[in-house]
Amino acid sequence: MKKLMLVGKTGSGKTSLTQRLTGDNFGYKKTQAVDYCGHVIDTPGEYIENRVYYKALIVSSYDADIIALVQEATATESLYPPGFAEAFNKDVIGIVTKVDLSEDTTAAEQYLKTAGAAKIYKVSNTQQVGIDTIKALLEESAV
Repeated sequence: MKKLMLVGKTGSGKTSLTQRLTGDNFGYKKTQAVDYCGHVIDTPGEYIENRVYYKALIVSSYDADIIALVQEATATESLYPPGFAEAFNKDVIGIVTKVDLSEDTTAAEQYLKTAGAAKIYKVSNTQQVGIDTIKALLEESAV
């Protein structure tokens, strides 16, 4: 199984997605440091919110096969600089979370495309929409 690293702002749904992907109990938990949970690497939101931590994201990415930039469907702005995906020597995908809260995910998808995500996936952690698609991606031999 491939290892996935999740990058996104605080509250974007990274830890909830980690819980769904790994079968852990589903519930709120603040990620304080890089958390290795089986085949998922959950990073603190502060790592994308503060440029000084970009190096920590890059170093942490060495343990991953796929980098996922996570963006809430309801977000009105993006913290990802244009072309941010180029900082990683890995396949970079985008994951739009909380799709159950917004019918229109166009802005979130555009933020991820601008950041350089190659493919976009949509999930709802509470409704468990799209979780199986991400699991299948991690089981594939190639992205």
